Amino acid sequence: MSSWAPTKYKTRNWPSYNAALKQRGSLSIWFDPEMTWTPPPTGKRGRQQEFSDAAIQTCLTLKVLFGLPLRQTTGFVESLLRLVGLDWAVPDFSTLCRRQKTLNVSLSYRGATGPLNLLIDSTGIKSEGEGEWNARKQGCPKRRIWRKIHIGIDEETLEVRAVEVTTSNVGDAPMLPELLNQIPPDQNIGSVTADGAYDTRKCHDAIAARNAHAVIPPRKNAKPWKPTSAGAVTRNEAVRASRYLGKALWRRWSGYHRRSRVETKVNCIKLLGQSLMSRDFDRQVAEIQVRIAVLNRYTALGIPVTEAVG
Repeated sequence: MSSWAPTKYKTRNWPSYNAALKQRGSLSIWFDPEMTWTPPPTGKRGRQQEFSDAAIQTCLTLKVLFGLPLRQTTGFVESLLRLVGLDWAVPDFSTLCRRQKTLNVSLSYRGATGPLNLLIDSTGIKSEGEGEWNARKQGCPKRRIWRKIHIGIDEETLEVRAVEVTTSNVGDAPMLPELLNQIPPDQNIGSVTADGAYDTRKCHDAIAARNAHAVIPPRKNAKPWKPTSAGAVTRNEAVRASRYLGKALWRRWSGYHRRSRVETKVNCIKLLGQSLMSRDFDRQVAEIQVRIAVLNRYTALGIPVTEAVG
């Protein structure tokens, strides 16, 4: 019997992908003169906002990209506007801090050509506390605090389509329906792929309500549920298939290995910083959303197209 050999893959669009990687490091920053930097009057009583949400998000995007504090971000944006010859006012650090708490971050995406195949995963990111070196060698002066990031990405474009931020004591499964609610109702969802932590009734029912196929491995020693809903029926089929084929063959047959792409995206989020700079929870949510908006822009420049060879 011959030994098992790993599958080899080759990138088919290396020239264009290489150009996209180089473009990610470009320092060219474009300001559209037609951009709504100052919002129009709302017609309501009280002081009007001096800067639009787009202006605040632009400043916070530069803050995330270059890892700048708020005051340095203000000076950086002022120098950029001076170089391009725009006489726009720049929000000061207190305005950025205040508006970040209630900012509605815009996540741009291209969209898939067919049904959306959603890949879901979660990870933790540190918000307060000493680093691992100080905690191990010198002791930790206070308990470290973490935030959990729950994301769902498009399998085809690798862009983040849904994101939720919670405290560390919130589980993974309760957030799957919230992620699905962020997908427009008219968007056709083909499948939802997640790990065994999402093997719950509510998750399967939420996926079935969107007429999508659930690719979730049953938990260890899983038993069939009463077929009282469409989600339970689909889950029972996965239990029978995994018992008949074995877990390894079931994962290959169902395409569960595609979930590794969302794990790679999780690592990309942490490449923009292993910890959060904001200390307030609402501001931390906006900071994470800005990071994801930056990653979607990077992904839109180009992604690798790999195929199995041999």
